[in-house]
Amino acid sequence: MNESKRPLWISILSVVAILFGIATIKEGGTVLFTEAGQQSAGNYVPFVLWFNFVAGFAYIVAGVALYKRKSCSRRLAVVIAISTSIIFILFGLHILNGGAYEVRTVAAMTIRSTLWISIAIAALRTKALKPIACQC
Repeated sequence: MNESKRPLWISILSVVAILFGIATIKEGGTVLFTEAGQQSAGNYVPFVLWFNFVAGFAYIVAGVALYKRKSCSRRLAVVIAISTSIIFILFGLHILNGGAYEVRTVAAMTIRSTLWISIAIAALRTKALKPIACQC
């Protein structure tokens, strides 16, 4: 394999991560910072919303690092996958304790967790990333 050629799957995952980050920031920001967004969100859970909003920026950084084939994209993807899973577990505990929530948040957290666990596994398994320090 040509070392300078980026595998297509890395490009695809990178673009998905970046677009997912942009969408997460936009949607989360709308709920956090506008009254209309808060009303349309229903029973949102603030700690989940804040986590996802901030994580959106990390999604973009990880996507760019992956696109550039930086080795730190492995660590970033793993940290995002683990932290998202922890928030999902805490969200589940919130639900089990009778907290208000939206079913769409369950679906969104399932998608987020699955996506980032998949990206982390793919990044950990590839040899296509450059073994250089990240300067993101």
